[in-house]
Amino acid sequence: MTPLLNRNRQSAFSKLFGTRGRPLPRGIMSVCSAHPLVIEATLRRAARDKQVALIEATCNQVNQDGGYTGMTPVDFRRFIERIAEQIGFPPEDIIFGGDHLGPNPWKSLTAAEAMSRAEAMVVAYVEAGFEKLHLDTSMGCVGEPAALADALTAERAARLAKVAEDTARRTGQRPPVYIIGTEVPPPGGATHEIEVLEVTDAKSALTTLDVHAAAFEQVGAKDALDRVIGIVVQPGVEFGNANVVLYKPERAQELSSALSKMPALVFEAHSTDYQTAVELSALVDDGFAILKVGPGLTFALREALYGLDRIRSVLAGDIATDSLHAELETLMLTEPRHWAGHYNGSTSEQRLQRHFSYSDRIRYYWPDRRASAAVDALMAALPDSIPETLISQYLARVYPNVVAGHVAPRARDICLAAIDEALAPYSAATAAR
Repeated sequence: MTPLLNRNRQSAFSKLFGTRGRPLPRGIMSVCSAHPLVIEATLRRAARDKQVALIEATCNQVNQDGGYTGMTPVDFRRFIERIAEQIGFPPEDIIFGGDHLGPNPWKSLTAAEAMSRAEAMVVAYVEAGFEKLHLDTSMGCVGEPAALADALTAERAARLAKVAEDTARRTGQRPPVYIIGTEVPPPGGATHEIEVLEVTDAKSALTTLDVHAAAFEQVGAKDALDRVIGIVVQPGVEFGNANVVLYKPERAQELSSALSKMPALVFEAHSTDYQTAVELSALVDDGFAILKVGPGLTFALREALYGLDRIRSVLAGDIATDSLHAELETLMLTEPRHWAGHYNGSTSEQRLQRHFSYSDRIRYYWPDRRASAAVDALMAALPDSIPETLISQYLARVYPNVVAGHVAPRARDICLAAIDEALAPYSAATAAR
């Protein structure tokens, strides 16, 4: 890590962390999830690491219309803070962020209508006290190309920034910091197998900054420009339904060097789910100091729940029974809108993806009352102490910590531990050295 990258990181994070009075970290994990167990595990991990927790809601999860979770931004904040209160985590140590804020939820509408709704969403996020906003206007709306020109992307992002600034001033909120970008990976991962990824060109990253600077100036949002702390780029990491592309530092050297011409900025890396601690640490070393993770955490939870379901069947003497799996399959077939169009192939291939895809679109179904009832029934059917041998057989991710006595052999503890195992590489990568 060069001194310049370190200075950039310290400057960017000082704006993000504000007056919290904590030592600035080397990097930070950004958790994008609305599942209560994922949130609890995240807060417990932050408490153990003596760090703040950066928790972000995406535009599809949470917006002024409720999103797929049914929560507005203020609802989401209260939801997180209730969990924090239950486990004794200081609410002032939570940074709330908005991810992919832009017209994406309404891209089937005209650009004018979609942007109007995006502006209303940004108002709701700022009014709710969200401090970090990722402005993502890179996608086309009806009648437009799928990916927009840099200048138009920047112009729309500047409009949203101006709305955010005006809202913060009107409500007396602390003005937010911003993440910008024109080459933004798709939310939630790719929908196909990935063989080769094109790393963002260094000149393109510099152009992104230049066009946004001009656009912010044009709309009178100079103060917002001063609080841009990062740019979303493609460092060469992604996951599809069935494969993961790991970070190769040598491919991103030129991109990383561009930060020398971007004082006080860092890169934000999306789709870092399933990268190992080695790759995550290398990303932070190279200036990708904000690491976004989401589906990888609910994937770990789903894995634990399915393992517990198999244990329930074994303990009941009916090894063929797989009721949670069956309940979710019925639910997803009844309401296919969250996975149809994302999973391809034969009927059997789509069935496999519905339950085991890295993209983990099953996460959209956990809030459904039918899924919640199935999970509750599973938890109620399991004993207080699950036999270690069955944990070894079906829950290998958490087995070592159960045997060592670090995790109680109880269903809920096992779920939290499985999520924490997915969080651990991020802690290792971002910890001060």
